[in-house]
Amino acid sequence: MIDIQVQRNGFVAVLEIRRGPANFFDRELLADLADAAAAVTADGARAVVLCAEGKHFCAGADFSAAPSGAARADSSRLLYAEAVRIFEIAVPVVAAVQGAAVGGGLGLALAADFRVAGPAARFQANFARLGFHQGFGLSITLPLVVGHQRATEMLYSGRAVHTPEALEWGLADRWAEAGAEREVAMAWAAELAGSAPLAVRSMKQTLRGPITDQVRRALDRELAEQARLWETEDSRRGIEASRLRQAPDFIGR
Repeated sequence: MIDIQVQRNGFVAVLEIRRGPANFFDRELLADLADAAAAVTADGARAVVLCAEGKHFCAGADFSAAPSGAARADSSRLLYAEAVRIFEIAVPVVAAVQGAAVGGGLGLALAADFRVAGPAARFQANFARLGFHQGFGLSITLPLVVGHQRATEMLYSGRAVHTPEALEWGLADRWAEAGAEREVAMAWAAELAGSAPLAVRSMKQTLRGPITDQVRRALDRELAEQARLWETEDSRRGIEASRLRQAPDFIGR
């Protein structure tokens, strides 16, 4: 678990992703994150702060390291199985978001119950600019957080939503000064940890359990469409343009 650092502050556990500056994830990192969350909640943690080192919260998957063809779909299926485990964390999760929460990184941020954002935070479902379908359960979580119309706009356009618009839309729940995102998240988590822990766990299961079930079902559709679209010329062009930091030139094939 070398890329996940775990700290305890009373009843609050801090889980830090340590793959800066972009904090790309893969199946192993998500598995370690889910394992760490399970361990701290079993050990009495009543709330979790999810954070990351470096410039960005999480830029999703690293496409330069992704396999191709059927191997990519198989790898993503295993990755999403670990993603579901993050939705299943039994206690409240507060994400501290600095910089980008992009693609799958947005999915990870929305798997948390709450999000604290700094002035440089940006939330982006950039899949249409990469030429393929959204994943990480965003088909469910994004409309729940921002509403159907705003979710549709974000997905179709791939544009980034910055603070303070993210606060207005509900992508972020609380504001923090630059560099204080984690501090604000920890204070909020400590407040939540002061409530009756059995009651809060029960409430979270009532409120979030059905969402997790919907995410689990949606992931099948998301992955099937991703696997189909990864084989297109548009996806190749979109991913390459992103790597080169250029505007994509899509041709509809």
